Amino acid sequence: MATEPTSWSKEELKIYILIFCASVDSNPTEDEMNFIKSKTSPDTFHKMQNAFSLHSEQESIDKIEDTIHKHNFTYMELAEFRQEIHKLFLSDNVFHKKEQSLDRILDNILY
Repeated sequence: MATEPTSWSKEELKIYILIFCASVDSNPTEDEMNFIKSKTSPDTFHKMQNAFSLHSEQESIDKIEDTIHKHNFTYMELAEFRQEIHKLFLSDNVFHKKEQSLDRILDNILY
């Protein structure tokens, strides 16, 4: 199933991915959402949260995969972003199985 192309900026893509990471265990915490909000403007957060709410898990993965290739992320940008993802995953002191699975998927997409 083809996904509709996005015109997201790097920042918007990162926020979308973080929202997806926080939501993968179906229980995003207030701490996780506050962490994400601290990384961007309120407008960008709400825009990407609204976009995320329209997609299934597979659609989200497809959107991320399609959009990541449109941007020329440096290795350092990706490494820093992966650290942010891990901080988010561990913010509730539990690395859930769904989070672990998404972590492997994101490794494959981002690298």
